[in-house]
Amino acid sequence: MADGESGCPVGREPEQAPGPEPGEEFEIVDRSQLPSPTSSGGWATGSLQLIFPERHSFLFQAWPLSVPVCAPTASKCQMMEERANLMHMMKLSVKVLLQSALSLGRSLDADHAPLQQFFVVMEHCLKHGLKVKKSFIGQNKSFFGPLELVEKLCPEASDIATSVRNLPELKTAVGRGRAWLYLALMQKKLADYLKVLIDNKHLLSEFYEPEALMMEEEGMVIVGLLVGLNVLDANLCLKGEDLDSQVGVIDFSLYLKDVQGLDGGKEHERITDVLDQKNYVEELNRHLSCTVGDLQNKIDGLEKTNSKLQEELSAATDRICSLQEEQQQLREQNELIRERSEKSVEITKQDTKVELDTYKQTRQGLDEMYSDVWKQLKEEKKVRLELEKELELQIGMKTEMEIAMKLLEKDTHEKQDTLVALRQQLEEVKAINLQMFHKVQNAESCLQQKNEAITSFEEKTNQVMSSMKQMEERLRQSERARQGAEERSHRLQQELGGRTCALQQQLSQLHEQCSSLEKELKSEKEQRQALQRELQQEKDTSSLLRAELQQVEGLKKELRELQDEKAELQKVCEEQEQALQEMGLHLSQSKLKMEDIKEVNKALKGHTWLKDDEATHCKQCEKEFSISRRKHHCRNCGHIFCNTCSSNELALPSYPKPVRVCDSCHTLLLQRCSSSTGS
Repeated sequence: MADGESGCPVGREPEQAPGPEPGEEFEIVDRSQLPSPTSSGGWATGSLQLIFPERHSFLFQAWPLSVPVCAPTASKCQMMEERANLMHMMKLSVKVLLQSALSLGRSLDADHAPLQQFFVVMEHCLKHGLKVKKSFIGQNKSFFGPLELVEKLCPEASDIATSVRNLPELKTAVGRGRAWLYLALMQKKLADYLKVLIDNKHLLSEFYEPEALMMEEEGMVIVGLLVGLNVLDANLCLKGEDLDSQVGVIDFSLYLKDVQGLDGGKEHERITDVLDQKNYVEELNRHLSCTVGDLQNKIDGLEKTNSKLQEELSAATDRICSLQEEQQQLREQNELIRERSEKSVEITKQDTKVELDTYKQTRQGLDEMYSDVWKQLKEEKKVRLELEKELELQIGMKTEMEIAMKLLEKDTHEKQDTLVALRQQLEEVKAINLQMFHKVQNAESCLQQKNEAITSFEEKTNQVMSSMKQMEERLRQSERARQGAEERSHRLQQELGGRTCALQQQLSQLHEQCSSLEKELKSEKEQRQALQRELQQEKDTSSLLRAELQQVEGLKKELRELQDEKAELQKVCEEQEQALQEMGLHLSQSKLKMEDIKEVNKALKGHTWLKDDEATHCKQCEKEFSISRRKHHCRNCGHIFCNTCSSNELALPSYPKPVRVCDSCHTLLLQRCSSSTGS
């Protein structure tokens, strides 16, 4: 069916229910039979009523025939009629879609006509009562805005939103909204997503008028109707389809049944066609009147903007003249600033050259001093290595002394020879100590000389630091003068740029002059960068001098450590001398003890070691041995005693540790020891 005969936008075309079955009667009520406009100043709306018997009876409201003078009540009635028409149309489209799907096996494609008409009706329902968003291009009225809220309210719908945005074929919001509806129907969650939207009406109020279908109770009824579509399986391919340019026109032929069997069916068809054409022509007239009014408003706005632009042009010409005068003044000021900056730069260059010459001379003197100090350090390192070798020799001597001590304990006969060797070694150690003492004195004299050199170095570094500070102060002053000149030029550039940004096309000559000034400023900046580089080089040289001073301090620390090591070596030598003296005393005492032991051994050669079987009684107390009274040998006389008679212990020459001795031997040995100590 053509657009002029069978289809028109929803709400502006009278809706029709499924046609009556054969044998049923219906009546058409024309607008001419309705009452005329009221006398109160408002205009009544025409209506088309199709009356079917019993279950097919419902009212179709047509679009208002004329625009009311006072809009509030008539606009509300118009919105109510549109909601009712859209509700009936949605019921019919859902019913026809379900019936056709059940006959085809519940699987639908994109070419299925009832499915296409369902999407058209759904689009009109979502567009009903949408607020118009105005922009510079024109008015925009899209139903994809409220559908984007579903992604925030229901995380499951994020996949649909991302896939719709990633489709390259879609370039308009209407096409994205249609693709969103296709994907939601394929997921069988269209009813759930719309229910989430309707439950959050405070968010929908940004997009819809208060009397819109989605804001009223009819929205929940539509959600209930869409639940039945979850039974269907829709296989829709979005690739290759031009969703942006599709025309959303409802085809009412799908919802009308054949009435050829009725009497006068042809007349009724002609009447319906005439009425459809009449309503369509009225709708076109209303659209044209609206577009004419919009065009007149736009023409008025354009005339106003033209007058404003002319005023702005006159003001702009005045501003251009004033800007040219200011530009000339700024040129003169820039030339003066440039001459002053060149003079200051030449003065600073001369000062820096003189300071660089003085710095190079001081650096040469410091390098010579550093080489001398380095040579002295090498000599001291050599001395330190020699001292370490001597220490190793002394440590070896110490180990040899320990071995000699052990041999003295084992071999008493060779002690005299070892004493002679020890005396010789003592003499050698004394000679070594004397040599060490002389070397230490020499090292101390070298240290004093180095300390004097270090003090002279510190004085020179202080002088260099003071000269560096003076140079830095001069450089800071030059930098401040240069920064002031740059700030003035920068401010002038900002003022010129702020005033000429709106008139760039007419002020090309001014831009060229500004570019020349910028080149001059760039040259000044390059000179400044060169000065900064020279400053950085001077700072690097000062840092190198500081590092050399730190090395000198490290050398001082090493000298102090060498002095500490020298003191420790002196202490070790003194301790070794004391140990040798003590060893000599111990050796003399051991000689005396060996003589006493020889005498005792001569006296005790007749004693024998008794066996355990031979003794049954203690030799001193003559008590019989038993399990509780055990046998114990005296290590001196060899006889057997009980525990009470042999509880004493003494150190014997034949045993390194104190051993058990009887009471009689204990008293005898104590007497001998006391006599030997007294002598």
